[in-house]
Amino acid sequence: MEAINNFLLLLDSYLGSAAYFPYILLGVGLFFTLYLGFPQIRFFGHAWKVVTGKFDKKGAQGDTSHFQALSTALSGTVGTGNIGGVALAIFLGGPAALFWMWITAFLGMTTKFVEVTLSHKYRVQTEDGTMAGGPMYFMDRRLNMKWLAVIFAIATIISSFGTGNMPQVNNIAQSMQASFGIEPMLTGGILAIMLAMVIIGGIKRIAAVTSKIVPIMGVLYIIGSLSVIFFNLDQIGPSFAAIFSDAFTGSAATGGFLGATFAYAFNRGVNRGLFSNEAGQGSAPIAHAAARADEPVSEGMVSILEPFIDTIVICTLTGLVILSSGVWSEKHTNEFSRTDLEIVAGHYDDTTQADRQALYHYLNGTSENTIEKYTGTIEVANGKPVSNGFTILHARSVAENVRFIVAGEDPYTGVLRIDNGALRKQDIQIFGDSLIHSAALTAKAFGRGFFVASFADTTLVWTLSYVAIVLMTLPNLFGLVLLRREMKDTVKAYWQDFEAEKNGSQSDK
Repeated sequence: MEAINNFLLLLDSYLGSAAYFPYILLGVGLFFTLYLGFPQIRFFGHAWKVVTGKFDKKGAQGDTSHFQALSTALSGTVGTGNIGGVALAIFLGGPAALFWMWITAFLGMTTKFVEVTLSHKYRVQTEDGTMAGGPMYFMDRRLNMKWLAVIFAIATIISSFGTGNMPQVNNIAQSMQASFGIEPMLTGGILAIMLAMVIIGGIKRIAAVTSKIVPIMGVLYIIGSLSVIFFNLDQIGPSFAAIFSDAFTGSAATGGFLGATFAYAFNRGVNRGLFSNEAGQGSAPIAHAAARADEPVSEGMVSILEPFIDTIVICTLTGLVILSSGVWSEKHTNEFSRTDLEIVAGHYDDTTQADRQALYHYLNGTSENTIEKYTGTIEVANGKPVSNGFTILHARSVAENVRFIVAGEDPYTGVLRIDNGALRKQDIQIFGDSLIHSAALTAKAFGRGFFVASFADTTLVWTLSYVAIVLMTLPNLFGLVLLRREMKDTVKAYWQDFEAEKNGSQSDK
């Protein structure tokens, strides 16, 4: 497991976590925002009218309504990015990460408009009569780049596991375990059965289910979020202040949180923003291709609403729940995951300013770091470490009240070997107090309101997701830029036809 995680981390360092990626993602969104004249603002009102069916035409090809296509696309993001993604972003980058998620969403509204429009324009009708589309179709049919279409298609298959189901199941399992003590494996089994009952029916059944579940899910989540926010209303002002004050200077250390550099907060905020709304990834156009519409731009209009609903509205509520409740900077008793565990040489106390500063440089990989990973042994008596000369870090915080347990219940006694900061003995569970992240953090935050709100390693799942999502995004963005002129002409033609039809209807009256 450690070898797999190390490989994924190495791969991610050249992809999602690389310094260039956020600039490419935001750069393409900014380019199209300026090139098309801020469509996320100009077309926002029109998009709501389209999604309600005001401009629907009888006989239009497709399998789903505009609203069903929107619900299907949102079903893959509302929950995963909102519950676990926001919590992980704040955990890694502090309050500043939420600011960069907003920026990613605003520019992503345009990016999604472009990718959905072009994908819908080059969709095809399959032998069974259903519609199929996505970036791979405009790459093949318009750009004549079958090789790029193949790369995107393969990346989509990988991503269907990396971002399509593993984080969702993992987040749900974490939340159920944190809130109700239900075993993750049981949650995963039940979800697998429920999922099979839906997807076997194809896109029509998926759309029918999501169009009913997603609105209810969204309303309930908003109500739950507001209950926590109102309960902690006095902390909303400081939460917004922290978001904006840290956005350009790096996240300040607060409580158990040891802070993040500007680059780290920026990178993770943009990455989580992408994971939340999938603007630029190319996944949403596959769902939108099934919509009943003869004008590709009209379906692109619908997609403008996705980043707004998903990130600007729901993710903001989640972020305020986490920040106002204070749980993001507090240590909680939890079982330590190996991929979040590090043991460093020397004794450090995060209640002293000098040690906090040293740990800040270590965790953020700055040039001023002087801390080294520990290699040696740890003597353990009745589950508790008794030897000195090391500090146990978990989830980017100094672990407290650490206990080593065998077989789930028996305290360990003996000597443990540590190599380059990693515990080699695999049959030991480690418990203690540390920061927490992902869905477990969100679930803990919801417990600070008027009510109390799969067994895979969380960090490993998110790392795989980072890699998978970038493998789709880079080819998709490349194709969008190549078709920039066609996109502009397509939008212009849509408005000319729309105005002509509207004027014709008025003259008939």
